[in-house]
Formats: sequence, structure tokens, C-alpha cells
Amino acid sequence: MSNAIYYFAFCAANLMLLKEINKEVTDPYMDEPFHIPQAHAYCQGAWSTWDPKITTPPGLYILSIVLSKLFVFRCTLPILRLTPLLTLLSLPLILTPLVSYQRRVRPPSAFLSPTSDAIALSLFPIAWFFGFLYYTDVPSLAFVLATVVSALQGRHARAALLGLVSCMFRQTNIIWVLYAFAFSQFKALQFRRVAPGSKSSALYDPPALTAKPSDWLKILASLPGTIPEVLPQAAPYVTDTLLFSAFVYWNGGIVLGDKSNHIPSLHVPQLYYFIGFTTIFGWPALVSGPEGPMGLFKQVKDRMFGSRLRTLTSIVTTIAIGTTVHLFTIHHPFLLSDNRHYTFYIWRRIFCFHTVVPYIFAPVYLACTWAWYLRVGADQTLLQTLALPLFAAPTLLLTPLLEPRYFLIPYVLLRAQIVDMPEWMVWIEAGWYALINWGTMYVFLYMERQGVGRFMW
Repeated sequence: MSNAIYYFAFCAANLMLLKEINKEVTDPYMDEPFHIPQAHAYCQGAWSTWDPKITTPPGLYILSIVLSKLFVFRCTLPILRLTPLLTLLSLPLILTPLVSYQRRVRPPSAFLSPTSDAIALSLFPIAWFFGFLYYTDVPSLAFVLATVVSALQGRHARAALLGLVSCMFRQTNIIWVLYAFAFSQFKALQFRRVAPGSKSSALYDPPALTAKPSDWLKILASLPGTIPEVLPQAAPYVTDTLLFSAFVYWNGGIVLGDKSNHIPSLHVPQLYYFIGFTTIFGWPALVSGPEGPMGLFKQVKDRMFGSRLRTLTSIVTTIAIGTTVHLFTIHHPFLLSDNRHYTFYIWRRIFCFHTVVPYIFAPVYLACTWAWYLRVGADQTLLQTLALPLFAAPTLLLTPLLEPRYFLIPYVLLRAQIVDMPEWMVWIEAGWYALINWGTMYVFLYMERQGVGRFMW
């Protein structure tokens, strides 16, 4: 069956589901009571109106205005919810060139025939669920992915423009704009040949799985020689950074509106939660390597305990993880009080089950980190493999609330770097996501609890 048919089915099913959601959830829910009135104000031309409780820029509302003008829509709740859904429907089309680039193959010639893994990844539960509510997350993801794709294609002016638009949905996307530039340069420099007499030199960037600590000295020594090649491509991204810096100066910080509940705090365990979250949701990609799950287990075991030095390093790292869990765990008031989110129950029934539980997970976090490094690094260089965690870290470390939506962009970018999944495993991944989606959406729509509300991510 042609992937165009699968894509049509994906679009049709989601549109029908949105109709059912609008039938069941007739009033704005959760964060929508903040976003919907703000969109209505813009629809009425009240551009100076702003709800101080909103902490993200007005990209979502502006996008809705553009769509309403193009299609002569009214700014009703069902129509406004169509804005994030349209960006959800665009994800397979945006992801196709990204995964094709990672695999070093040409994308399908037919624009409306995305690859099967692009369709599967668009079913990722966090992205899929919030594609039906008037939230910023899916439009933000779509523009970040488009930025990365444009940068990898060498269209840096367009990438910077798309990146600037992405920052209109979430301020922290400036980090992903810089990631798009860095990752595209690491990819370009990998295959670049230096002409005789050129002032620039090749970047030393060894394969990730064979790299040694001593390679870092060679990498650092080779970096200055790449500046003449990289610098001309950097100008559009420097412009974005300057504009963002001007915004932060004008706003008095990165957070818009209600700063009291969004004070940046060092939250090291957020990195560990991301690793655990990624492993639970992404296990099909993780175990689908050429050697299967047992082969991956043996590789992780060798990396952690293959020699006395590796064993000692693993022990010290595990102790360091446990120490940071002890020193930097944050019991955020929203996490403790809002029982309409799954994280409320995960936190209470797992992490708070016993004081020792958070520390038991320390070696698991380390093992999962090695597993993802081995899978992603199998087809990439050291810098290409480490770019994503290095850029993801600042977006996670300063977020005090355990919130799955914060993991959305790094998860999708990480999964897109897995290039050797068999087709049958891609469909298992799609089925896994679909099963979670069915359960969470059924609970959201039909299991509302009196006095509590609807349950959601």
C-alpha cells in the first residue's frame, strides 16, 4: 500500500477525532482558558491586550489569525483547535526529509507520500495528544523541525527565519536554532574535502563508538581551522541570537507574564527523567539494532563493566547521579497539587513510594544513557552524537517542573537519528504509540471524574 494512503488515513482519522473532541470537550480545558481568550482578543483586533498569566510569545494566536484570514474562518473554539491539528498533520511531511537525510537517501518524490517512520514518529503520544488542544507545543515542534531540515539542506537564511518563527511559540527554541546550525555544520564538515592551499582545515571528528578520551585534544586542535568554512554560514543565526538577546533585555528575563511560577531553578534530575521517559516510549527504536536487544544489552554491559576502569567509572558516575538526585530534586507545587496529570500519580506512587526509590534508578539512568549512545552513535561521529544532549541540557536543567511536554522536541530529534530500524519494527513502534494514544484519549474523553476533571499528560 502506498504511503500516501497511510498519510491520508492519518489525516482523516485525526480530523474525525478532533470533531469528537469538540463534541465532548465543549469548553476550554486546562491551559486553554488562558490561550483562547487571548486568541479572541487578537481576532477582534485588540493587539495591545495581553493576559499576564501567559508565559509564552503570541505565535500561536498569530498563526490562528493568519489561517482565519486565509480560509475565512471564525475564531471559535473548534476552529482555533484546528491550528495545532494542522501542524500535527504537517509533521510527517516535515519529518520525511529529516529522516531521509539521516539515512542518506533521497526523500520520496511525491510530497504527500511521507516515509513510514515519519508517519510513525508523528504518532508520538505527547505530540499527538496536544495536537488536538489549543496549545503551543505542536506548532513549536513543527517549526523547530523545519528549522533543522533547512539547516541540513544548507538553506541557512531560511533556517534562521523559521527558527525565529519557532521562538514566537516558545522562547527556549532559540537553543534549538543554535542546535540546527551546529548539527548541520558537523554533518557538512564530516564529508568536506579541503582544497590544497586552503586556509581552512578538516575537522577531526572520529566515529562515536570508537572515540577515545584522547580524541578530544585532537578535536579541539582542529576546531580553529574550520572557522573560515563555518563563519559565513553563521551570520543568519547570529542575527537570531542578537534579536533574542534584545528581547530578553527588553523583557527583563526570558519568561513572559507570570514569572513567579516559572523561576528557573537548577533541576539536574530532569535529565534523568528525560532518559527514562525516552527509553519507555522509544524502546522499539532502542532494541531494533542489527544485534537485537540481547546484543544491545551485551554492549551496554561491556561499556559499564568491560574492564576495571570502566567498572570504577560506572560506580563513580552512579554515585554522582545519586548525589545530584539528593541535592537537586524539586518537588514542584504544580506537580504535587494538580491531580489531573499523569505525572502527579507517577510522582506520588513511584518516586515517593519510599525515600530510597529515586536512588535505585541511578544505575538504570546510566545504562539507558549508554544504550541510546550506542544506538545513535552507530552511524554518527562523536560531535554529531553529543550535539543533541549538549543542546538539550540547558532546555531541561532550568525547568523545575516535571512535564512531559518539555521532552517533546529532544525526543523527536533523538528518534530521527535512528537510521537502521527494519520496516516491520517501525510499524511495531507505530502500534505502540497508537495503543498509548488510544488509552490516554479514551480516558480524557470518556472517563472524566466529578470534582477532578479530565486526565491528560
